[in-house]
Amino acid sequence: MKIPHRLIVPVLLPFATLAAISCTSITPETRTAASVKQGVPGGEVVQTHKITATVTGIDNAKRKVTLVTRDGKKFTVTAGPGVANFKQIRIGDQLTATLTEQIVIRMAKPGEKTVDGSAAMVGLAPVGAKPGAMAAETAQVTATVSAIDLKHHKATLRFADGSTKTVAVRQDVDLTKRKIGEKVVIRSTEMFAILLEKP
Repeated sequence: MKIPHRLIVPVLLPFATLAAISCTSITPETRTAASVKQGVPGGEVVQTHKITATVTGIDNAKRKVTLVTRDGKKFTVTAGPGVANFKQIRIGDQLTATLTEQIVIRMAKPGEKTVDGSAAMVGLAPVGAKPGAMAAETAQVTATVSAIDLKHHKATLRFADGSTKTVAVRQDVDLTKRKIGEKVVIRSTEMFAILLEKP
């Protein structure tokens, strides 16, 4: 099971191809941080991907910007109509694109009613401010423990759509205290921000 990655869609409005390029051919700087409690199933993982590029060319008529990353990779993006401050962009400006993904996994409390779903928001820089955009999405799904493998220290989760996934459980978690039928809540939050800065 995979939490949907629909976050990039609203960001494509202001910078048409940057989001796609930043996640494929451009190698981002990546940082990962995890937070867990000894013996407690689940925890939190935050991963941040960041790219920085310099504006080396501007086509005002076609609203295109040519960028070069720190490691020398060159690409062109199109600024959509959502970028109200396109005319402020100058050669030498720095563009920073940051994608932050947070996943929190926890066991539901006995009798707890969980609500699955997602919510999203998009924000554009106001007229007169530095060009930029930000989008965020949070999605939550609940899975049921359908099997526990004590020998291999794994658990199988069943999701609402009928799909299943077997996952490794941390060694400090005592699986003999877990039960089939328990609920696992998985919440994923993604935020994608683009900002053009003057050098």
